[in-house]
Amino acid sequence: MTADLAILYEHPLWFAPLFAALERRGIAYRALTPGEPFDPADPAPPAPLVLSRLAMSAFLREPEHPIFFAQALLAQWERSGARVLNGTAALAIDTSKARQLALIASLGLAIPATRVVHRAADVPAAAAAIGFPLVVKANIGGAGAGIARFDSLDAVRAAAADGTLPTSIDGVLLVQDYVPARGGTITRIETLDRDYLYAIEVAGGGAFDLCPADACQVSGSAITMAAVQPAADLCAAAQAIARAASLDVGGVEVMIDDRDGVPRFYDINALSNFVARPLDVLGWDPHERLVDRIQGWIEEVR
Repeated sequence: MTADLAILYEHPLWFAPLFAALERRGIAYRALTPGEPFDPADPAPPAPLVLSRLAMSAFLREPEHPIFFAQALLAQWERSGARVLNGTAALAIDTSKARQLALIASLGLAIPATRVVHRAADVPAAAAAIGFPLVVKANIGGAGAGIARFDSLDAVRAAAADGTLPTSIDGVLLVQDYVPARGGTITRIETLDRDYLYAIEVAGGGAFDLCPADACQVSGSAITMAAVQPAADLCAAAQAIARAASLDVGGVEVMIDDRDGVPRFYDINALSNFVARPLDVLGWDPHERLVDRIQGWIEEVR
């Protein structure tokens, strides 16, 4: 049977619930991993509808990660006539926290004060402009990887001198104000087809690896999460970000700055990390809503 849908994914476990939901509905699909070479002259996409589930944290699992390879692959499928969900436009935003912040700021929304650099030697000057405490972040750093806090200029200078600053696979770093999140929590707002889907509040006891999927938690983890209903203005802002980022399905993260009460948006993630125990956390399963929309997209491309 010819599949109407192809799913490009990398993580071996995260998408089992999605695959199961598609199979319950009888939707034929091809599950593809970015492990095969592709022919740039091949005019045929793998299916009329393609869903990208590529995670930026792929580089943590495989040194020869597929992130940049996927940029060319998805572009090839788009040129071949496929409708690619979370395609090249969304991937361009997902692969750059610097682009994310610029997009968010262009919408009139608050972000943490930030400077973007590409040389370690430039980090101390950027840090002096931001003030302390601050964090240095990798431009591509899924699952909280590549973030370090610094409390003094001397500490930044020492890290720059001895090569212990965070690194990013694209060589770009962000020097960013350390925002004290009110209540020690961040809010992850999930969107589907640019509309609000659900939100969870995540607390991590000061840790940076606040992966919103409880599948990412290990035994004894301090990370906790709970379903929340954000204020209407935050939901509207997340939807505006999703539209501007060409995000078909994905999450937006925001925290309330405890110093002034301002919501500061700081992350756009084209990979929806739907919680692993949705009935426990949310009381319903977002994969079913995703499959509902996938069915609609399939009808649109037929």
